[in-house]
Amino acid sequence: MVPHLTTALTGPLLDLEKHVLAAMPQIEHWFRRQWIEHSAPFYTSVDLRNSGFKLAPVDTNLFPGGFNNLNPAFAPLAVQAAQVAVEKMCVTAKRLLLIPENHTRNLFYLQNVASLACILRRSGLDVRIGSLIPDLAEPLKLDLPNGEPLLLEPIRREGRRLMVGDFDPCAILLNNDLSAGAPAILQDIDPAQTMMPPLHAGWSVRRKSKHFAAYRRVAEELAGIVGIDPWLIDPYFAVCDEVDFQTRDGEECLAGHVDEMLRRVRAKYAEHGIDREPYVIVKADAGTYGMGIMTVKSADEMRELNRRQRNKMAVVKEGLQVRQVLVQEGVYTFETINEAVAEPVVYMMDHFVIGGFYRVHTGRGPDENLNAAGMHFVPLAFDEVGNYGDADAWPDAPVNRFYTYGVLARLAALAAAVELEQTAPNPGLPRF
Repeated sequence: MVPHLTTALTGPLLDLEKHVLAAMPQIEHWFRRQWIEHSAPFYTSVDLRNSGFKLAPVDTNLFPGGFNNLNPAFAPLAVQAAQVAVEKMCVTAKRLLLIPENHTRNLFYLQNVASLACILRRSGLDVRIGSLIPDLAEPLKLDLPNGEPLLLEPIRREGRRLMVGDFDPCAILLNNDLSAGAPAILQDIDPAQTMMPPLHAGWSVRRKSKHFAAYRRVAEELAGIVGIDPWLIDPYFAVCDEVDFQTRDGEECLAGHVDEMLRRVRAKYAEHGIDREPYVIVKADAGTYGMGIMTVKSADEMRELNRRQRNKMAVVKEGLQVRQVLVQEGVYTFETINEAVAEPVVYMMDHFVIGGFYRVHTGRGPDENLNAAGMHFVPLAFDEVGNYGDADAWPDAPVNRFYTYGVLARLAALAAAVELEQTAPNPGLPRF
């Protein structure tokens, strides 16, 4: 059953989808060449915004935490993709250690861990869940809302290898974004014990501006193949370093970039005949969980932040101070489910789309961040499951909407692969 979905699908976006479908053979050939040259991340989730005239990723997560929100009908795709990813990692892999965030009360997140572990087990792996919770000395059994237990086991270090009990894994999968940095126990691991994603994918090192710089390059190349303006799939961005919201250092840098961004977007709107007010998203250049994000429609708004707004922007996950800030073109979302604003989130394993969901928020508008308290999720539930497009069907057919979303998600995953290569501490080593 397809969820009730309403989108402002007049003119330009249908035209964009027509271009994508017409160029499908060229797109798939191009992606095949790219995946030969670049190692896809083990898994990825991509937040998309569909404005009816523009479809673009606005965030790419290398430690996705919503596997429990995926449509169960897509499970075969996930298992097959996991098998491919594992074969690339280590063709003889049998045992995998999954390391989640240090949550014990966030049951939604823990259900994600259980769902991810289930996919990995179905791919043919023996999976144990190791925890980085400080002072965890004994296995901790947690009861999930569906009645199933989840066992977290303390990780121990033996030489350069990580273990839980006598379980010696071939590989380690992080579902912990390392916002506070990589703890010593994870550093200098035996290379034979493959770690995915690599430590430099964590938010203590990674920067969104690096990702979107890589995305810009691949988006321009794909846009040339499809025959469209790259702006239709790529949000403008700029970055300010050395920002302090408490002392107001860097305020003029932010205001200047906001002003310039609005000017550039306004020009693009005029070029494409779009009658909308442009806006900008200001957010921490590192971090997740939707923290440190605000919508801005004028440079003066940056100069007039009140104390509460400054406090909200100054700190993100793990209490880390925000010093680098991304100024990103705002992309409207004109999709709704039951009259609530929605945006698609697409999930991938290796370079395969395995499903996704709509992030829905009843209290937010089409120009606001939906990754906030009060959101809920509706699984993508198209009638047909597949990573293909159908040029004989209308562009807005469910299978084609899913294909178009998948093209943009794969493009963001490719950008993440390039980003990790460029930021690797030991260039030339394989990255997952």
